[in-house]
Amino acid sequence: MRVWSILTHFLVLTVTLVCGAQPSAPQPKTSQSSVQWASRVVGVSSEKKGEPTGEQYRASQALGHPSKLPEMGESPCAWAPFYVDGTADEWIHVAFANPLRARQIVIAENVNPGSVVKVVVFDEKGAEHTVFQSTGIQAQTDPMTRIFPKDSAVFLCQQVKVFINGAALKGLNQIDAIGISEDTNPVTVGLNISKDTPKDLKKENLGKTVNSNGQEVAPVISPDGRTLYFTRNFNKANTGSPNRQDVWYSTLESGGSGSQPIWSEAVNIGSPINNAGDNAISGLTSDGRTAYLINVYKPDGGMTFGISSSIRTKAGWSQPVECKIANNYNLHEKNQLEFCVAPNGQAIILAVQRKDTRGDRDLYVSLLKPDQTWTEPVSLGGVINTADSESSPFLAADGRTLYFTSAGHPGYGNGDIFVSRRLDESWGNWSEPENLGPSINTDEWDGYFTIPAAGDFAYLSSRAGSVGEDDIFRLKLYPAIKPDPVAIVSGQVLDAKSKKPVASEVVSGIFGDQSQKEISKVEYNPETGEYKLILPTQKTYNLVASKDGYFPTTETLDLSKDKRFRDIKKNLYLVKIEPGQKIVMREVLFQQSQFELLPGANTELDRVVSMLEKYPNMELLIEGHTDNQGEWEPNMKLSEDRVRVVKEYLTGKGIVDTRIQTKAWGPSKPIASNETEEKRKQNRRVEFTILKL
Repeated sequence: MRVWSILTHFLVLTVTLVCGAQPSAPQPKTSQSSVQWASRVVGVSSEKKGEPTGEQYRASQALGHPSKLPEMGESPCAWAPFYVDGTADEWIHVAFANPLRARQIVIAENVNPGSVVKVVVFDEKGAEHTVFQSTGIQAQTDPMTRIFPKDSAVFLCQQVKVFINGAALKGLNQIDAIGISEDTNPVTVGLNISKDTPKDLKKENLGKTVNSNGQEVAPVISPDGRTLYFTRNFNKANTGSPNRQDVWYSTLESGGSGSQPIWSEAVNIGSPINNAGDNAISGLTSDGRTAYLINVYKPDGGMTFGISSSIRTKAGWSQPVECKIANNYNLHEKNQLEFCVAPNGQAIILAVQRKDTRGDRDLYVSLLKPDQTWTEPVSLGGVINTADSESSPFLAADGRTLYFTSAGHPGYGNGDIFVSRRLDESWGNWSEPENLGPSINTDEWDGYFTIPAAGDFAYLSSRAGSVGEDDIFRLKLYPAIKPDPVAIVSGQVLDAKSKKPVASEVVSGIFGDQSQKEISKVEYNPETGEYKLILPTQKTYNLVASKDGYFPTTETLDLSKDKRFRDIKKNLYLVKIEPGQKIVMREVLFQQSQFELLPGANTELDRVVSMLEKYPNMELLIEGHTDNQGEWEPNMKLSEDRVRVVKEYLTGKGIVDTRIQTKAWGPSKPIASNETEEKRKQNRRVEFTILKL
């Protein structure tokens, strides 16, 4: 599959609609928010054929708010009769979820408006009321036919049947939506544009070190914002031939937020990622060390449809390996694919046409399984997907803000960029997509949006203002379309005694979460530098590093008060399992003056149980500490109670009593100042010392 870009010049468009061609009404206009759109198809005379599967041109496309308007023209997201030139007796019959006394009926025609010849309303008893009968067909410029029934106060409108005479207006006829309103002010429709969209948003060309006389498309920015990967076409330095696509990259040399960036001279990424076929990177993990590529690389040098991954090592990029997705070949004959990878590496969002697609390509999600294969793709649902094409997905570092290109949601051209946000932990519940506005979207196809973890700028491809074919640009994100803030947490995992790096696994989870759900997980390899995690702010996390032969270490990272991007350096220290080693239990915490374990303590204590089970001759000393609040004697008693509770937890899990000794120190050995509650919390701790192994 080739990565093609058809990005062109930007067009600033102001959308206005005049009042309808039907009976006159007051001048103030009613927005579509006051309209109830049809929710169910009762019947239809005929339907135009679209894709073999899906819902293109069907009567169901007249349900809900308009999908094409205010832009005019043919759309698979609107109902069309079977015959192109129409017949004199086509009709569509729809129902409404909440019957109301309709003082206005709205019919949105996106092609050949003016073909409506009759409108019948059905009340709650099923009785018919003809509210409009045409005396003659006449083409109209306004796509909105508005009818104001005189007797609307007498009956509730439960269903509407619209008759059109397509034969009178040659060419295709389409109805985009049917609505009812209690308001007599003429209904208008507009785009769902992100609020506070700036009008002076400008794109910055990244310059000749990145862009060439050829074509640069499909940028992918690393989470730290310092490496830009992209696809280059029509270049003599490409592997194989100039008209085959290769992956190139450039690194940021200087220039941060608010200043013009200076990028290094672009470099061909080389073998094994680039070969004689078409190559492109479509996603990166949070640490930037795993790249996800279009196509499956075959041993003979050929390529087939699918996704591969390659890992960057000290020696370079590894041979790409297929990402095996269950039943990923339940596809339409058009094997086109675009995708992105969630920042935690646990999900892939695919733009692909399958047998259950609503129209052209839809967006699906596939989740990583424990065996490192991927689940069968599942649709993101009807809020995101339309009967037209959805493509070019990008999931921001927060794991919930999705940018994608759609030709099926109302926009300015034949594919606009939209933003939507996950409303819960599922992948099927999304906010209504918002158009990114005329400063970003044009009258052509727009896409390939990519954002670093900082969320300050977006990178995209465009032909407008390019030095050759399509170029890579960046633009400053405005608040309404920014993803939620995150923190990049990076560092090394070190032996607590020798301070030498230790290859290990680093996992993050939400502090106190009893489900022990992983938020992010990476493998730390000393040869490749740092571990790197991306964590949404405004939460508190546990970072757990683990390695055979060491006791897992837990560090608490409080981001609960952070509302902006942060770049945090944090080394983690592993304690080797050997006699004399002391282990501080970061999660075994207590409320002030209490000896009940706080939520989350069981996770770390269960690790102690596992260690004791693995080493059956191991003996431990448990030491309890308090802060300095209150009298000495009560604090000593409190520390005794705390170590007793911990010991009881371990023996309750089957550990023999004689393997555990206890010691209470009260406030005598603080590790923090006791000046603030946060500091005092560190002093209310439990420590384990390995006495025997």
